[in-house]
This record gives sequence, structure tokens and C-alpha cells, in this order.
Amino acid sequence: MCVLKLKVNWLEHILGSEWEITPAGGATGEAYFAKFEDRRLFLKRNSSPFLAVLSAEGIVPKLVWTKRMENGDVITAQHWLMGRELKSGDMASTKVASLLSKIHHSKELLDMLKRLGKVPLLPEDLLQQIQVNTAQALKENPIVQKGFDYLENELSNIQTERYVVCHCDVNHNNWLLSEDDQLYLIDWDGAMIADPAIDLGLLLYSYISPEHWDSWLEIYGENLSEDLEKRMKWYVIVQTILSLQFHTNKKEEAEVKYWQNYLKDLL
Repeated sequence: MCVLKLKVNWLEHILGSEWEITPAGGATGEAYFAKFEDRRLFLKRNSSPFLAVLSAEGIVPKLVWTKRMENGDVITAQHWLMGRELKSGDMASTKVASLLSKIHHSKELLDMLKRLGKVPLLPEDLLQQIQVNTAQALKENPIVQKGFDYLENELSNIQTERYVVCHCDVNHNNWLLSEDDQLYLIDWDGAMIADPAIDLGLLLYSYISPEHWDSWLEIYGENLSEDLEKRMKWYVIVQTILSLQFHTNKKEEAEVKYWQNYLKDLL
């Protein structure tokens, strides 16, 4: 409570005591909502400079101002929009396909991530990362072992020359539809330069029936080729193993069982 009070105090110092400030939740605990009369802001500490380009491109709610504190912290303020998160059934919409296409084809976003020192995430590097970070006990699970065998055997078949800005967590909860029907994709902390199949695989496998992949991808601007299907499946298996490790760490047995069965179906 004391720590929270301190944080609210420095925000009041920036905005003024007349603003009502409440925590916005999230993993970092560094985000807040602020409200004064008809003005509403979303405040965050030490957001990436990437946020300015995302705002300029209309991908996240508009960046209102950025302030650097005496201690070096940077506070950003965005418009706090009234709206709602997308539901699972909304993910088949043309708006989602069009916005994700805009992101994946944006030269401005790609140039900014490169300037920030990001380099393309190659599939062989990703495979090495999850091999190191997956607990030995989970690796010995026959289904997970089979998953790793698949990833290794298919590695040479899922190479691409196209690396774009990927959000890497296109879960429906990260899509915001404003009251004026404008769609945004928020929470960019995990963004990287990677194969677009990372985002496409997660979205299509999670939300779109396979018989509709063709038509959804047509709106996105891509053909459903055998090559794309292989790459999407490979990255979905990676993400499934990561989910298994995450829920195993949290001792969430029902989730572990779900992802184990999901991996079995994929294979």
C-alpha cells in the first residue's frame, strides 16, 4: 500500500491533485488510469520509444505527451478510450485481418525496432531458447518429447526471408474496439522482428475454423500456401510447449492437461 501511495504521489505531482488516479493492473504494476472532469488518460512508466510510432500509425490509442523525470524515468500518457476488448467470436472480423496486415507490412514499425537494436528472431534461435528454458521433467513427458522431435525435424522446412514486426500475443484480450468503432492492438511489451507466421498461427489456430483460413488470409493479403501452413504449425507447437511450461510452473493441473491434449492433437 505504501509503495502504491508513493507512485500515486509522483503521478499527482505531474498531473495535479485534482486528477483521480487508479492502478490499471497488468504484470508490471506500472500502468495507471487518470481522470479529471471529461479528460481521461492512460499513464505508463518507461514505455518503449516504439509507442510513439505505434501511435502515429494509429495502431494504439493516441500518445498525448511524454515526460522525462529527474530520476531518468519516462512517463507516457495516452488517450484512455471508452470501449471494449474483443471477444473470441470477434477475431474473424475483417477489421482484425486488416489491422494485423497493416502492422506486418509497416516499414516505419520495422525501422523503429531495428533502431532500438532488435534483430530477427530466427526459428533455430527460438528452438534453442525453449530447449534451455523447458524443465527436464517436462521434456521427459512423451508428448512434449514428440513435440521437440517435430520442431527439430521440421526446422529446415520452415525458413523464410520475410521478417516483420510481430506483436507475439494477439490474444483477443489485447484488441480494443473503441466506442467510435476504431480497432487498436495494445500491450506491445513483447514485440519482436520475426516470421509473421508467429502472429498468424496463434490467431488462426485459436479463433478461426480451418475452412475459413483461406478467406481470412485473403483479407489479410496472403495466400494459404503449404509453406505458410508448415510455418504456422511449427510456431503454434512452440507456443504450446511454452504454455505447458508456464502452467506447470504455476501448478495449474487443469491447464496443463488442456495444453497437453492440445499438443497431442497438433501432432
